[in-house]
Amino acid sequence: MLGYRVSQVARTAAVSLSFLFIFAIVAFAQPAQDRRQNAPGQFDFYVLALSWSPSFCEASQERAQERGQERASNRAGDPQCGGRPFSFVVHGLWPQYEHGFPAFCQVPAPRIDRTIVGSMLDLMPSPRLIFHEWDRHGTCSGLTANAFFETVRKARVVVKVPADYLELDKPIMVAPDEVTQAFVKANPGLLPAAIAVSCDSKRLSEVRVCLGKDLAFHDCPEVTRRSCTRDKIAMPAVRGP
Repeated sequence: MLGYRVSQVARTAAVSLSFLFIFAIVAFAQPAQDRRQNAPGQFDFYVLALSWSPSFCEASQERAQERGQERASNRAGDPQCGGRPFSFVVHGLWPQYEHGFPAFCQVPAPRIDRTIVGSMLDLMPSPRLIFHEWDRHGTCSGLTANAFFETVRKARVVVKVPADYLELDKPIMVAPDEVTQAFVKANPGLLPAAIAVSCDSKRLSEVRVCLGKDLAFHDCPEVTRRSCTRDKIAMPAVRGP
């Protein structure tokens, strides 16, 4: 009987140690919270996220069809999926820490003027997206709304989209590294260490380029580690006018 109890105690201790070991590994794998967490203007660099609009619209259409909806997207009237052709559009300009990122740094967020929204629709063709990006990311920049969206426009000018992607008239299959190299070639000074290509289960989703506060290209290992690892991904064609 005593031997059985000793055995039970030993097994319980072993299980406890196993759980502690797993917890330690998980805790070690998680990035430490930045001491500046969510302090407006206190960050290290930006990520300019460029969304491949044809993928967004194709995925929205598929989800709508799965739900049996007649409309191609529950975002009815979204200019991205209307008549105007879009290739890469600005998803956002995201303040980042070297490890992690701030978000929703002012709650409630200062209101943005409708004239600002209207002025950004050529780059971010969705008022809902513009409001969301200001609330979640723009408030962390430490800038006024007007200055932040001016910075978004300047950042977009810095990053040149490869000419082959501007008017892609037929769907293609590409390797993520091909997309990276195309952007590197189109942007002197941009290195693979400052760019990440993201994807869903089958399509190119975004290209994310890291920029310093001065909008110079900035290496960002934590961002590039999350690059798409698929061998090939689809790039749906840009919709016709």
